[in-house]
Amino acid sequence: MTESPGKTPNTDYDVIIVGAGFGGLTALHRMRELGFSVRLFEAAPNVGGTWYWNQYPGLKVDVESIEYSLSFSHVVEQEWTWSERYSGPQELCRYANFVADRLDLRRDIQTGTRIDVAEFDEDTGVWALSTSGGETLRSRFVMMCTGMLNQPIKPQFPGLDSFEGTQYHSARWPKEGVDFTGKRVGVIGTGSSGVQIISTIASEVGHLHVFHRTPGYCLPLRNHAMPEEYSTRVKANYGAWRAAERYNSFGGWVALNYEIGEPVTGSALDATPEEHQELFDERWKSGGLSFYNVYPDTYTDLEANAVLSQYLQAKISERIKDPKLAEILTPKYPVLTKRLIAETNYYEVYEQDNVELVDLRENGIDEITPKGVRVGDTEYELDSLVFATGFDAMIGSLKAMDVRGRNGLTFSEHWDDGARTHMGLMSAGFPNLFIINAAGSPAPLFQPIILGQEQVQWVARLITKLTERNINCIEPTSEAEDIWGGLCEETVTATLFPLTDSWYLGKNVPGKSRTGLAYFGGMENYRQIMTDAEVGDYSDGFVLSTLPASN
Repeated sequence: MTESPGKTPNTDYDVIIVGAGFGGLTALHRMRELGFSVRLFEAAPNVGGTWYWNQYPGLKVDVESIEYSLSFSHVVEQEWTWSERYSGPQELCRYANFVADRLDLRRDIQTGTRIDVAEFDEDTGVWALSTSGGETLRSRFVMMCTGMLNQPIKPQFPGLDSFEGTQYHSARWPKEGVDFTGKRVGVIGTGSSGVQIISTIASEVGHLHVFHRTPGYCLPLRNHAMPEEYSTRVKANYGAWRAAERYNSFGGWVALNYEIGEPVTGSALDATPEEHQELFDERWKSGGLSFYNVYPDTYTDLEANAVLSQYLQAKISERIKDPKLAEILTPKYPVLTKRLIAETNYYEVYEQDNVELVDLRENGIDEITPKGVRVGDTEYELDSLVFATGFDAMIGSLKAMDVRGRNGLTFSEHWDDGARTHMGLMSAGFPNLFIINAAGSPAPLFQPIILGQEQVQWVARLITKLTERNINCIEPTSEAEDIWGGLCEETVTATLFPLTDSWYLGKNVPGKSRTGLAYFGGMENYRQIMTDAEVGDYSDGFVLSTLPASN
């Protein structure tokens, strides 16, 4: 029997992939194209990644469906048609299933199977992996496609276990849904998840208490059914639009919104108030996250940022009739330094008699009681509690896994004082293990599907070269991690992001370090760094070792 190109004797696979989201499906397709033996393991019963787990009420992706899609298959692009401009989790899961079936990926996917342990064998230079089903497998390479938003943050409130009602977390919503009809419901958390949940269930519940601490910049999503003409035009021009998506977006922060044309490249300080108004009105009318592609210096200059901040603050005031309520719900921090929130009629919800905002800015939640939530001297009696408390972004999923590198080192230990990676792709002490859309990458400020595809292509070319040259292992040096961590800090310090507490910087998790968490230098620069490493034959920052003679 002919072995696959990277097969090491006494291994079951060349590559094992963990996670069946879009990154994992991309990796599986590419590795099979190159002829490697590969197996993908997914803990969930089906493909879809974060969209399988996250199905709370009102959830919509905040990037246009036509853009939030895979570009490596012309067949998939042309045969799949989105039903609405911004898809929900059910349609995104149907899309993931369509990709798996249309490209015949499912025969190499094992769902309902968690990787319990992954341990590097230093004697043989391969990974030994144990599954929840009791299998033990050996693979030369491992690709972790567990995503940047995967590990939910568990609520940490005194008395949580004493609550006699029902509790739900936005990231693990029951598949059968929840009937809140007539119930007294409390929502804790007003980021994207909380805002979408609040907007959706407010008309259903008997009474809704929103426990609110930090307001966000909430903008109309303006979702609608996908016009046939628009879909046809997109499919006819996908090639050009994909190129624009990769290369023409400002600094690589985010990709294009097809309805609004080219991103702006000039300074906000050089434009007139009339030009500001015209540009911002266009973005407001378009909806979604199109404000990410305005003047580039809004990310780096407070005066330039204030031009946009003041525009959006005024829009919030226009939508809220009660001045006191508007003051509570209007953010005061520089816009874009926390994730924009795309919503539908969120501010209007507070006009309903059955919705009450509980302001936590001065006094936080004291405890969860058997009957509800206590804030100061007031106890709010509830039937259900909804925690929209987000994720341990970028690092949570890998730290939660039992992955053991050289000398038994785990990610939890190695990243204890902050994420340590080289180029957001590998970590020292974990040979032949690659992370996709995770710590140290530009993932928070770039379209993750595009980034994942580029990272997978880079890894695929690397594995091919190692195989051709009979090189067994590659791993970054500790010094390279130090340099990359310094570069991540340098790039974020050059922006306004440090002025705001956000999950971009790990501020949503007590004690979490922002060190190495994300690369803020833009996708264009990141792409060049990856290219330089490849052109330089991985001679800078990596250690390569030849195949042991016994093999």
